Amino acid sequence: MANILRTWVESDTREQKRLSKIADKVGSYAEEYRQLSDEELQAKTPAFKKRYQNGETLDDLLPEAFAVAREGAKRVLGLYPFHVQIMGGIVLHEGNIAEMKTGEGKTLTATMPVYLNALAGEGVHVVTVNEYLSQRDATEMGELYNWLGLTVGVNTTEKDADEKREAYAADITYSTNGEIGFDYLRDNMVAYKEQMVQRPLNFAIVDEVDSILIDEARTPLIISGQSSGTSDLYQRTDRFAKTLHEGDDFKLDLETKTVSLTDQGIEKAEKYFNLKNLYDTDNTALTHHLDQALRANFIMLRDKDYVVQDDEVKIVDSFTGRIMEGRRFSDGLHQALEAKEGVTINEESKTMATITYQNLFRMYKKLAGMTGTAKTEAEEFREIYNMEVISVPTNKPVVRVDHPDVLYPTLEAKFEAVVNKIKELHKKGQPMLVGTVAVETSEYLSQRLDEEKIPHVVLNAKNHAKEAEIVANAGQRGAVTIATNMAGRGTDIKLGPGVVELGGLAVIGTERHESRRIDNQLRGRSGRQGDPGLSQFYLSLEDDLMRRFGSEKIKNFLEHLNVEGEDAVIRSRMITKQVESAQKRVEGNNYDSRKNVLQYDDVMRQQREVIYGERREVIDEQKDLKWVIMPMIERTINRIVDLHTQGEKEDWDLQTILDFAISAMVSPDQISLEDFQGKSADEIKSMLMGLANKEYKEKQEQLYDESQMLEFEKVVILRVVDSHWTDHIDIMDQLRQSIGLRGYGQQNPLVEYQREGYKMFEEMIADIEYDATRLFMKAEIRQNMQR
Repeated sequence: MANILRTWVESDTREQKRLSKIADKVGSYAEEYRQLSDEELQAKTPAFKKRYQNGETLDDLLPEAFAVAREGAKRVLGLYPFHVQIMGGIVLHEGNIAEMKTGEGKTLTATMPVYLNALAGEGVHVVTVNEYLSQRDATEMGELYNWLGLTVGVNTTEKDADEKREAYAADITYSTNGEIGFDYLRDNMVAYKEQMVQRPLNFAIVDEVDSILIDEARTPLIISGQSSGTSDLYQRTDRFAKTLHEGDDFKLDLETKTVSLTDQGIEKAEKYFNLKNLYDTDNTALTHHLDQALRANFIMLRDKDYVVQDDEVKIVDSFTGRIMEGRRFSDGLHQALEAKEGVTINEESKTMATITYQNLFRMYKKLAGMTGTAKTEAEEFREIYNMEVISVPTNKPVVRVDHPDVLYPTLEAKFEAVVNKIKELHKKGQPMLVGTVAVETSEYLSQRLDEEKIPHVVLNAKNHAKEAEIVANAGQRGAVTIATNMAGRGTDIKLGPGVVELGGLAVIGTERHESRRIDNQLRGRSGRQGDPGLSQFYLSLEDDLMRRFGSEKIKNFLEHLNVEGEDAVIRSRMITKQVESAQKRVEGNNYDSRKNVLQYDDVMRQQREVIYGERREVIDEQKDLKWVIMPMIERTINRIVDLHTQGEKEDWDLQTILDFAISAMVSPDQISLEDFQGKSADEIKSMLMGLANKEYKEKQEQLYDESQMLEFEKVVILRVVDSHWTDHIDIMDQLRQSIGLRGYGQQNPLVEYQREGYKMFEEMIADIEYDATRLFMKAEIRQNMQR
C-alpha cells in the first residue's frame, strides 16, 4: 500500500515539475511583453491566428499566447496570474482537470487556455453551474477577451434562437451545462439547417467539474412533448377500422404482424375521412393512427395479447402469460386498443429526445475542468471522460488547522455543542461559516441561534444572485453564516480587517456529507491564499451517514472506551477514519449507479448518433436525396420478398408481395399476380425496383425545379424518421424501466437491454424504410411543400 501511495505522490510531483518547466517558458516572455504598447500587445492576436492557420499547433503557440493573456489581464483586470495559475492553465489546455484549492483564482487561471484555444476559431465553451456565474464571469473576463480582439457570448435560458446562435458563434461562449444539453437536443429536432444554434462541439472548460460531471450525472436531460394523437383521432380511426372486411378491404400478414389496405380499402378510407389522397404527406398522422387501429382490431387478440380490467387495457407477457403491470404498448397502439375496447383513452406525454451529461460532454473534441476537490473521484474521471486529475500546488502554503471530528451520542447533544461553540467564537468576533447537509437543518440551527440572540444569515441554494453577496460578507468580523453544503460554490470568502489576528474564518460542519469531496469543499472555504483558519466537524450517532454505515463499529468502540451519558463526547482521529471509510463506501455505490446509467445510455448513444448523423446529412443535402430514398425502397422490397419466398416455390406467398406492391408502391393497374409467376426471388426484386425507379423519374419530371424535388424528399424522410424515433425513445425508456426484473430470472439486465434494444432499433429502421417507401411512392407532389 505504501508503495502505491508513493508512486501516486511521485507521479503528481513529476507532473508538477513538467508543468512548472512550461510555465517558466511562459514567464520568460514577461519582460518583453511588459514593454509593448497596448496596440502592439493587441496585434499579437491576429498574428497568432495567422500562424495557426499556417500550420503551427496550439501547443507551439502556448508559451507566447499565455504570456499575452497574462500581460493583458494585468492591464485590463489589474490581476497578474501567478506561476501556479499558469501551471493550472496548461493542465486545462491539455484536456485534464486542474485541482486547485479555493481562493487560488480558478477564473483567472482559465483565461489563458480559453484565449489560446479561441485562436483556432472553432469556439470555446466555458461551462458554469448556474446562469448567475455565467453572466458574472462573462462580464468580468469578457473585458479582457474583447480587449485582446476576441468575441464573447452568453447563452441563457430566456434567449431566443437568433440570440443563442449569436452567442454560440462567438469565439468564447459562457453557458450552463443544462442549456448546452437542451440546445444540442433541440438542434437535432429542427427541420431546417438555418434553425440550428450550435456549432460542432469543440472545446469546453467546465468550472466546478465534479459538480457537473459527477453529481449531476445521474439525471439525464429530457425533452418531452404531448403525444401526437388526440383521443378523437383514435376513436375515428377505430370506428372506420370496424367497418372493414378482410380480403376485400385489407390483407393480413400475421408473420410480420402487418395489415395493409387494398385499393378498395384505400378508396373507402378516402371517402370516410373526406380526403383526396390518403397517402399525402399532410396525412402522415392519420395514416399512422389508421395503421394502429387496424393492428388493434385485426391482429391483437383480447385475452391473449392483452386483457381488459378496471377500465384499463393491460399487456399480457407472451412468455409467462402474466399481466405486465404498468407497461404500455408504444407508438399509439395502446391508445388504439383502448379505443377498440371502449375504455378511457390515456394520453401519454412522450420523451422526444434525451441525453446524459456523460455522453453530452464526451462529444467535445477536447474537455477540461477545474475544481477545488476532484482527487477522490480521479478514477471515475479517468474511466468515463479520459481526463486525469492533476493537483496544482497552492501559491502560498495552507496554514488552516483541521481539528479531528467530535462525536456525540445524540443529535440534541451535538447541536447543543455546536450552538455553544458558535457563542464562544462569536463573543471574540471570529467570523464563522456553519455548513449543514440539508435545508431543514440550516433552518433548525437558525431558530436555535435566534433564541440565543446571535445575528446570522442563512444561505440555502435558493438564491444565486444574493448568494455571492452573502458569501462575500461572510469573512467580516463577527459574521455568522449558515450554509447548505453546495451553496456558495464559485465565490470567494475574503477576510475583513482585523480577522487574521482573530484566527481567520472558522468552518464548522454539523455533519459529514456522503461524499468526502463536499466536506473538503466546505473546509476549503477557509485558509485561502495562506490565510489562517480552522475547521471542525460535529457528528452524532444519529446522523444519517452514521446510521447507514459504521455506527455499530463506532458504538462498540465507545463501549470499549467506557463512554456513557448524554454529554459523552469523543475527539479522535480514529472516528474521522471510520467516517471516511463509510464515505468511501457510499461514493463507491454512487459511482456504480452513475456507471450503470451510462452503460444503459451508451446503447441509446450509438442509436442516437446514427439517427442524428443521418438526419443532419438529409438537412444539409443541397442537390437530391435519391442516394437515401432509393436504397430505403430497395431494402424494403428485399425484406418483403425474402420473407415471403422461403422454402419451395409452390409455398411462396406471392399474393402478400402483390398486396405490398399495391398498398405501398404502385396503383393496381400497373401490376398483377401474373407478373410474378415463374420468376425467381431476385427477378421479382429487380422488377419491383424497376417500377420504383420509373416512379422516381416521373416525380422528377412533374417538378421542373430540382429544389422542389429535394424539399419533397426531405419532407418525406424527416416526417417519418422523427415520428418513429420519438416513439422508439419512448419504447426504449419503458424497456429500461422493466428490464431490471430480468435479474430475477438469472439474466443480466444490461445484456438483455443491449440485445433487445438492438432488435428494436433494427425493427424501427425497417418501419422507417417501409413508411418512407409508401409515403414517397404514393404521395402526390404539390408545388409548395413545407417541412
